[in-house]
Amino acid sequence: MKTVKLFPKIRPYRHGYLNVGDGHKLYYELCGNPKGNPVLFVHGGPGAGCSKKDRRFFNPKVWNIILFDQRGANRSKPFGSLKANTTWKLVSDMRQLLEFLNIKKAFLFGGSWGSTLSLVYAIKHPETVTGMLLRGVFLGRKEDIMYTYGGGAENYFPDAWERFVSHVPPSRRNDVIGYYAGQMQSKNRRIINKFAFEFAYYELSLLKLNMTHRDVMKIMGKASSHPGHKSMAIIESYYMKKGCFLPKDYILNNISRIRKLKIPVAIVQGRYDVICPPYQAWQLHKALPKSRLVLTISGHGSSDPPLTSKLVEEVKRMQKVVR
Repeated sequence: MKTVKLFPKIRPYRHGYLNVGDGHKLYYELCGNPKGNPVLFVHGGPGAGCSKKDRRFFNPKVWNIILFDQRGANRSKPFGSLKANTTWKLVSDMRQLLEFLNIKKAFLFGGSWGSTLSLVYAIKHPETVTGMLLRGVFLGRKEDIMYTYGGGAENYFPDAWERFVSHVPPSRRNDVIGYYAGQMQSKNRRIINKFAFEFAYYELSLLKLNMTHRDVMKIMGKASSHPGHKSMAIIESYYMKKGCFLPKDYILNNISRIRKLKIPVAIVQGRYDVICPPYQAWQLHKALPKSRLVLTISGHGSSDPPLTSKLVEEVKRMQKVVR
């Protein structure tokens, strides 16, 4: 199979902080062509933040690439803050950021939680979306949350699951995610750091088809230069405990707002994704009959070569669709 590589490394032509209220300041950066098609990169987690690699899915001559760290994530301030931090606040922040940049419409590129947030944003503000490319679809329902944090992934990564639950008292294992979230809201920094590490370790262990302890520790070792692993643990566990702040079946029940405006949607999904298993991508595809679904022989992580390759290919294809 032909491998399509990421675009070369680029630097932002503009970056800064946007005060969005509630004591939060979002880090944002713009790369590529200031006069190109606006694309908003919506990172996962919640709380993971963006990285330099995320800029490289897009042709910098064609796209005006907008990246931002969501509330409390990575470089945004205050770090790891849960104050006024909900899905609806993030949607409002996205709208505020685009208005601040004087961008009326943008293409959304969202993976994992980023797919959830992109879909909720597009349901709320469909007139501002030119199209979407979604990877590792997560619909944010109770059953989707429980698959990953209630034992479903145990069928494929029993070793990772056993380590994850070993830090939870047996009497609390009916609500593992709730226990982790509670520990990361402790006033004891040692406890916060311990559970944030174990939460991130578990999720990273599920990232690809073959993740060894050495692989995970190599990624975790970069935490000092990319603190998104810690902010992801704190914020993601909180969001999962709160059911992503979404009413029951919110996305599929409101998907008609995207369908009515005929917004182009492409879905790239790892067939062996155990963090966001493909039944969710399939359900979304069926709810959006005009969407394009591409399945790859890969896991969840966008750095899996088959997934990376298809994402770059689909971005190239979509740039012709959204003009």
